[in-house]
Amino acid sequence: MEETKENQQKTGEHKKKFGFNYDKYYKILLLIPIIILIVAIVYLGIFYSKNGDFIYKDVSLSGGTSITINGEIDQGQLEGPLKEKFPDISFTKLEDVTSRKEIALIVESSASPEELKPEIEGILGYGLNEENSSTEFTGAALGQNFYRQLVTALIISFILMSIVIFILFRTFIPSVAVIFAVFADIVIPLAILNMFEIKISAAGIAAFLMMIGYSVDTDILLTSRAIKSKEGPLNTRIFGAFKTGIFMNLTALAAVLPAFFIVTGLPDSFRQIFLILAIGLCADMINTWLTNASIIKWYCEKKGIN
Repeated sequence: MEETKENQQKTGEHKKKFGFNYDKYYKILLLIPIIILIVAIVYLGIFYSKNGDFIYKDVSLSGGTSITINGEIDQGQLEGPLKEKFPDISFTKLEDVTSRKEIALIVESSASPEELKPEIEGILGYGLNEENSSTEFTGAALGQNFYRQLVTALIISFILMSIVIFILFRTFIPSVAVIFAVFADIVIPLAILNMFEIKISAAGIAAFLMMIGYSVDTDILLTSRAIKSKEGPLNTRIFGAFKTGIFMNLTALAAVLPAFFIVTGLPDSFRQIFLILAIGLCADMINTWLTNASIIKWYCEKKGIN
């Protein structure tokens, strides 16, 4: 009886830390990420029906030409005329990290080098050679094959992660809660990238692979503390995991956000990795501490784990 009163007192103190009655509202909080995930899945379904794929692919995955022109280039001078002939063309500026001076302009299109290069030379008024530019071309078949291999690696990684989770916890509901949260951490950023029409490169697919690792860390932390630990009442264990997990997320965000917003001289593929990780980490905070935490608390209450 004394132990029960002590646990109730600790739980009351914990509610004060949260600032609201967590026991009363945790099921309502569960609805927020579920609605977000449903919207993301519906959007991706509509996107797939229109585009025949789940992402916008850049030339490294779809095939095409990438020409890097050294020096300060007037993007506006090229953009207008080239977009009339190559509607899918895109431009990326590279800047010096310290001086912020433009050092190159990257032009990408699904067109072949034989089509794209003469048009650029005609607008600039001089020829492109090895000294003032570099040209890369990826065949459509090679790009598609590379894309399939990356997606296959992503799916296999997700399946292997799921198997490890089931082996670790050996209970259905907690394992599914972790897998569900990781799945949402991939789907939500993917939908956001498509909304802003961001073309995903091979490096972007690799970033989603990294997100599986980032996501599962906080979910395992939460589930282990809630189910396996016996220190204090359930709410206190969840809150302890929350403090540690949020610190992990914020630390990772503090690393990737400055790299994306401040270091503009990085190649676009690197900045895309930082962008995907930043969006994924924000999604992870929602899916771990609203979705997974609510499911785990619900499960523990049903099983009498206090």
